[in-house]
Amino acid sequence: MANRQRDADFTEYVQNKTPWLRRVAYLLCRDWHRADDLVQSAFLKLYVNWDKARRAGNFDGYVRAILVNLFLSEQKSPWWKQITLHREQFDETTLDPAALDFDVAGSLDLMAALGAVPPRQRAAIVLRYYCDLSVEETAYLLSCSPGTVKSQTSRGLEALRLVLDTPHPHHA
Repeated sequence: MANRQRDADFTEYVQNKTPWLRRVAYLLCRDWHRADDLVQSAFLKLYVNWDKARRAGNFDGYVRAILVNLFLSEQKSPWWKQITLHREQFDETTLDPAALDFDVAGSLDLMAALGAVPPRQRAAIVLRYYCDLSVEETAYLLSCSPGTVKSQTSRGLEALRLVLDTPHPHHA
């Protein structure tokens, strides 16, 4: 009976949190298919560690940490580095319109700009400004010091400004 309740609790959590976690994953990786893969992997890890996660003080934070760690470790893999050499340039058709609930043109610019930011800086920006985490919470998730979070965020925001301030041919 306990396993049945565990599975029901897990299923309810997944149903409620998939859209949120998918948006976070997309902001990190900029690809809806990859975001879905990251979310599925995060939920798999969550299921395996369900009892430990339930004891965590911040359940959503625990799941978000799983997602961010999966994203960052994937970025380091030789397989992913090889794939990114052959990746297409950001294409507006890769956006999932159902997931956008705000200014589409502005979001396209922001998504493209986020793609120009290195992964750790992107993670710092997403965690600080999209997930609304403190410097200390972000440092904990990224396994670094608060000073590193501040510098990564500052550098990432500067990279975003440079990309967003550069005129694009389709905006002419």
